[in-house]
Amino acid sequence: MGLLMSIFTWWEGATIGTSFGLRGKSRMGEDSLGNVYYAGGSDANGITRRWVIYNGPNEASRVPAEWFSWLHHQIEDVPDQALPAPRIWEKPPEPNHTGTRLAYRPSGALEAGGQRARGTGDYEAWTPDA
Repeated sequence: MGLLMSIFTWWEGATIGTSFGLRGKSRMGEDSLGNVYYAGGSDANGITRRWVIYNGPNEASRVPAEWFSWLHHQIEDVPDQALPAPRIWEKPPEPNHTGTRLAYRPSGALEAGGQRARGTGDYEAWTPDA
């Protein structure tokens, strides 16, 4: 990312101002997607502040569940130390696919052809003459 991009654009990742704001903060870890997590300082209630610096676009759905729980103080220690190892049946996290070609489109959606199965059963639409 170029210097001008890091100064003026926040949607492609952390700005240069964020880099200055993270000085003196502790790097707590990195997830499988390359997002980096920091902690340091405290808010008005004395609770430690926590940050995520995204590797790529700033999209909250790109934070894995274990790091989400750390960011929101549901677990105190970093996930590698506080949580058990992932189960063999657990799937890796996926980003939000809304607005992409991978988004879910039911059979009646216009993007999926706009054709759906006709209703079956004993349903009759209400009419005022009935």
